[in-house]
Amino acid sequence: MDHREIPPAPSRRLPVSVIAYGAAVIAAIGLSAGFGAPGPEGFALFEGKVPLEFVLFVLTLLGVALFHHHTLALALTGLGSVLAYKLLFVASFHPGEHFVHEWRIVVNLLGLLVGFAILARYFEESGIPRWIPRILPNRGPWGGFVLLCYVWVLSSFLDNIAGAMIGGVIARTVFRGRVSVGFLAAIVAASNAGGAWSVVGDTTTTMMWIKKVPALDVFRGIVASVVALLCFGIFAGAAQQKHSPIVVEDRSEKVSIDGGRLFIVALILAGAIATNLLLGFPAAGVWAAILLGAFLRRPAWQEVPGAAKGAVFLLSLVMCASMMPVKALPGASWETAFGLGFVSAIFDNIPLTTLALQQGGYDWGLLAFAVGFGGSMIWFGSSAGVAISKDFPEARDTGRWLREGWFIAVAYVVGFFVQLAVVGWKV
Repeated sequence: MDHREIPPAPSRRLPVSVIAYGAAVIAAIGLSAGFGAPGPEGFALFEGKVPLEFVLFVLTLLGVALFHHHTLALALTGLGSVLAYKLLFVASFHPGEHFVHEWRIVVNLLGLLVGFAILARYFEESGIPRWIPRILPNRGPWGGFVLLCYVWVLSSFLDNIAGAMIGGVIARTVFRGRVSVGFLAAIVAASNAGGAWSVVGDTTTTMMWIKKVPALDVFRGIVASVVALLCFGIFAGAAQQKHSPIVVEDRSEKVSIDGGRLFIVALILAGAIATNLLLGFPAAGVWAAILLGAFLRRPAWQEVPGAAKGAVFLLSLVMCASMMPVKALPGASWETAFGLGFVSAIFDNIPLTTLALQQGGYDWGLLAFAVGFGGSMIWFGSSAGVAISKDFPEARDTGRWLREGWFIAVAYVVGFFVQLAVVGWKV
């Protein structure tokens, strides 16, 4: 008879986080029904000033921040609760019309997040990350700082998601897998800062370009971007050096470079740039290149499930944000732009940019920096942060991100006001 211990069956109980969120939703609905002001647009609390959708969205964000082991379940639960509420109580909400309007953003983000996960594995297996330490300074904070500069430059002509994922691959190699959460936050910040001044570096800046905002107007944000990079980069490099310095290897040892994989990386990046410029749809070029590259090297399809989970999480928050009843922003001014930087850390920057473009009157370089770089302050505030968390799950701990990446918020404030002082508010 086999006396081996039979493992217990996996628990089917709901995570405590989901139960807590459900209880909070029920309480919010109860309070709205009892004390809120009902109307054709649903319930609103605090004398009719705060729509219930905002309460549900804030609860979702709080749940994601507090229960980082169950982020996907909470994001999906939040999306379901907001959608159910809109269907049941908001007469003006038409789901078909709404989601037809949003489909392009959804498909593009999904394609980029999953496609760039495959790109990152191609890049890792090309041998380049093993060669990179040979050209990085290996004393003091400068190795980490120079790596962040590479990410910044890379993201200025690529999508910031690709910049962050390639930066994460390099960091994992040069620091032997011991990358601090603070440095991960800095990689995301570098990718967002690099993309914020280029019309091909970020979805929001490309949106501005498509809406006839001159590329030079966006380029002016480079002042804030450079200042922010200097500000957070040195602190991040010093903290990472203390956590785990760059490992110095025998530089005479030959590193084998896989030219085929490197060619596929270049092909994917070229596809993203070309279709972004021609179609405003970089995901199409990414996947066309992946399929073509499959004839040379087999894609790392095993990366797809993890990347897809991250994409579904981000898209759940994006769709929640898109259903918020925000019809206009405060008047266009530097004060509004400054505040939007903090808002973008928790509220998707795509609808914020859409509203700003409809409103007009902004300094587009300063606004691009605010909504682009501002999302770096919290890991789920940008697609680059969500993408890097696939390979570094510890990045999902919002408390650690804020504690170890405190210099990002400081860099945002310093960069914004240096730009305002040097360049001014240009409309």
